[in-house]
Amino acid sequence: MYVHVGEDVMVRTDEIVAIIDKDTVQFSDEMQEFLKLKEKNITNLSKGLYKSVVITVEQIYLSPLASSTLNKRSKKWSTYDNLLK
Repeated sequence: MYVHVGEDVMVRTDEIVAIIDKDTVQFSDEMQEFLKLKEKNITNLSKGLYKSVVITVEQIYLSPLASSTLNKRSKKWSTYDNLLK
């Protein structure tokens, strides 16, 4: 299944590696270094400040949606997928 992460972007739930809150990213030296290394793979979906970072297998999205919202959406669809199996 897919999760809407902002703008018109949908990401497959099985490709999501992590959904991280903006505050965690801003206060973590390791995350800052990681984002600098992956700078070419970052897509900013926010018109202003981002609220969360969605890391997928191939891309990183700066999302205008809260990490709690995205986590709920991804878990909802993951549970649904498991019921279908």
